[in-house]
Amino acid sequence: MLKQILATSLCLLFTSAPAHAEGSLTAQETRWLTAAAPVLAYSQRLKLPVDIVVQPQAGPNDVPLAMGFDGQRCKLVLSLRGNPEAETILDSVPEARRGLLIEAMTAHEVAHCWRYVQHAWHALPAGFVETGEESADSAQTLAEAKALRENRREEGFSDLVALAWTAREHPAEYALVYGWLESVRGGQPVARNAHDTRAWVRLARSAGAFAQTATAFEDVEALWTEGLLGAE
Repeated sequence: MLKQILATSLCLLFTSAPAHAEGSLTAQETRWLTAAAPVLAYSQRLKLPVDIVVQPQAGPNDVPLAMGFDGQRCKLVLSLRGNPEAETILDSVPEARRGLLIEAMTAHEVAHCWRYVQHAWHALPAGFVETGEESADSAQTLAEAKALRENRREEGFSDLVALAWTAREHPAEYALVYGWLESVRGGQPVARNAHDTRAWVRLARSAGAFAQTATAFEDVEALWTEGLLGAE
């Protein structure tokens, strides 16, 4: 499946001249992309414009998997080479089960692409109105608070999609993936930071919390809206 994905509409790219032969993957990269393949195949079927970017050298603050945007394209960026901490996030789960977590992480990142393609990035659901006023010492502080809030909402949406995907594809493993994500989000060092998605994660303790719709992205809309009310 992985070779088929990379050979068709998903494009394997290197961000600069790689240390290895162009187009080659390390064993670690192959393992991650193999785990991600079901989600990537799903994104293909939905015609999401996803390209895979393999970094030849991770930066000091790079996470192993991230989504970026370039024009009308989404870039799923893999930063494993030279990244000794890349798999630390998976340490709490036995190695044989880590593929499930990588798959869920991929669903999370592809959910960002879905929001971007739908022109919904940082947009609130129809009929949702913010109330109250914020105050701060400076316009910059207000802007930073707004950016954190908007990013936290997007992370909440994507965490729910990761769980909805698991509920659809691996219902027997839902408790494992949920417990891992709950632990990761519960360990955030600062409350209300961009990845403090606990207001959404706590709503999805059961796989039955999600609607059954056409896509995993639409499955989460009611829960995401409910979480917005408790996240601010």
